[in-house]
Amino acid sequence: MRLFRHGPVGREKPGAFAPDGTMRDLSSLIADLGEATLGPTELDRLRAADLSALPEVAAGTRLGPCVARPGKLVCIGLNYVDHAEEAGMAKPQEPIFFLKATSAYSGPNDPVRLPRGAEKGDWEVELGGVIGSRASDIEEADALSHVAGYCVFNDVSERAFQIERGGQWTKGKSADTFAPTGPWLVTPDEVPDPQNLRLTLDVNGQRFQDGTTASMIFPVSLLIAYVSQFMTLLPGDIVATGTPAGVGMGQRPQRFLRPGDVMRLEIEGLGVQEQKVVAAGAA
Repeated sequence: MRLFRHGPVGREKPGAFAPDGTMRDLSSLIADLGEATLGPTELDRLRAADLSALPEVAAGTRLGPCVARPGKLVCIGLNYVDHAEEAGMAKPQEPIFFLKATSAYSGPNDPVRLPRGAEKGDWEVELGGVIGSRASDIEEADALSHVAGYCVFNDVSERAFQIERGGQWTKGKSADTFAPTGPWLVTPDEVPDPQNLRLTLDVNGQRFQDGTTASMIFPVSLLIAYVSQFMTLLPGDIVATGTPAGVGMGQRPQRFLRPGDVMRLEIEGLGVQEQKVVAAGAA
């Protein structure tokens, strides 16, 4: 299934694609796509429903982030060899992870707003894994059974805040609008191998990132099991699994985001995001 959320900011409703490719509203079946509705039983109930009988979502309707109110946004750093090399850092021996503030969460096509004082805004196309059932200190062999689905995730960053201002990476990762997510939550039956997906990112029509999840240092299954050793993952939590080479920081000369830039992200089978960059204080 391809699931989504649609409508104005803060008032999104759940939706799904019917077999004929039309977008249908799920409000009569579930209240939202979130903690209470991402488990296997709930998803099986949606699969069994006659989606073509539900109200159609109007073309052009805004798409919100594909999961409601995640409890945690867990991001993996330096999980592609080529990205570690362009960052001038050694290949990690264990996964590196940090938390991104959930207040950064935004829709896949909403504007990305650079915060006051931003100098080095950057992009990172990533595969997001959405947790569907509670995962605490699980084994890697069981990890993917805890996944409700996959999505596109843009780990927008402010490198000066992240690297030059001291402390941890979180401060450069958590500005409002710095976590565009979606457009869809695609269930695992439509993603038979999360380690075989192409990821791309363009800025103003120029291709900067073009990679494959096959190049991950640590696969999705290991990442979820690893994170679960240190914290319980709950339904609706999102694990963003790292980015391939091609970020702005890695360009020669470096290339950072400016108001008016347009980012376009795509992951094979998971849809397309497009965000316009705006200045601090812009609507």
